[in-house]
Amino acid sequence: MTIPPPSLPAPDLVDLGGVPVATYEWGPEGGPSTGDLVLCHGTPWSAEVWAPLARALGARFRVHLWDMPGYGRSAQGSGLPVDLATQGERLARLLEHWGLDRPHLLAHDIGGAVALRAHLLEGAEYASLMLWDVVTLDPWGSPFFRLVAEHEEVFAALPAPLHAALVREYIVGAARRPMSAPQIESLLAPWITPTGRPAFYRQIASLVPEHTRPAARALGVLRCPVSIGWGEEDLWIPVEQARRLQDLLPGDPPVTVLPGVGHLAPLEAAGEVAEVVEDWLDTVP
Repeated sequence: MTIPPPSLPAPDLVDLGGVPVATYEWGPEGGPSTGDLVLCHGTPWSAEVWAPLARALGARFRVHLWDMPGYGRSAQGSGLPVDLATQGERLARLLEHWGLDRPHLLAHDIGGAVALRAHLLEGAEYASLMLWDVVTLDPWGSPFFRLVAEHEEVFAALPAPLHAALVREYIVGAARRPMSAPQIESLLAPWITPTGRPAFYRQIASLVPEHTRPAARALGVLRCPVSIGWGEEDLWIPVEQARRLQDLLPGDPPVTVLPGVGHLAPLEAAGEVAEVVEDWLDTVP
């Protein structure tokens, strides 16, 4: 599949409990859609990570994206809760705001934990769920995550050039296939503003396994068809977790493993991911 270059328009801001949330939408032009598809990003990403797929899948589906508060073009204030439990509640409320009864969900990284919490703990209903390289099962969180959690204030005090270099290398290190300079800069941009610098470390310190375990314990009662995708060379969350998830989820869900791909499949292999997603959605009633 030919994938357009990543590009998000200006967002529509949605107020969720007094928090401005950046949202985006694509849909078929001049014809009906096959259904609603909601895309959930992870960390330290934003909806930008889905931009190529959103534009491609928007030819058939009405595609909805959001920047979780703390990320992208959503609010990043110092007093803003950005933990996984709160993000799961926000996703459930956002689906209600959009008026989506049973959309398809496509989630990556901690977006998987957020989507699972919204479904299993907040009552959101999905037509289907596709999980790509998701944070769900213990153990998760790199040594860098643990170091930041223990020394958040120290990292937040780094001079701006050192901070930018650190975050850029962190982003590049997630992928095994080369990313373009515009892709890297679009993912880096939210974190190098005066507000974004401390927000980067704040969101890492807020992500704890205590908020993934309740959903992980409930995986067996998932109420929709589910499938799993993974980068074979994901250095952040090993591909073995895909098989563990398959064993814990109902219905023996299909697993797609992309060779030569790291943690950032939506950007590293956007065309391959888009084809897998379309094939999956064509099988879901």
